[in-house]
Amino acid sequence: MKKYEIMYILKANLEDADRNQLIGKLHEILCLEGGKIENVNEWGLRDFAYEINGDKKGYYVVVTISTDSIAGINEFDRIAKINANVVRSLVIAK
Repeated sequence: MKKYEIMYILKANLEDADRNQLIGKLHEILCLEGGKIENVNEWGLRDFAYEINGDKKGYYVVVTISTDSIAGINEFDRIAKINANVVRSLVIAK
């Protein structure tokens, strides 16, 4: 199985319930096609080095995943680009 590290940043103004629901949805997508989440590290609310789309802060989440299929990661990437509450995302193969 190949390992990936994924970092994504959510908008800072999300309510806790909405943020947790979105995180759950994104993690479900990552588990498509047999992906397994090994570690979730929520860094929480942090200041940006520079303003992004008018925001000065964001909620950072780092996920480590193992998978044989890249379908879940591709779908995560697509959804992260579409969803207005995801400020940035980055996928790195380990």
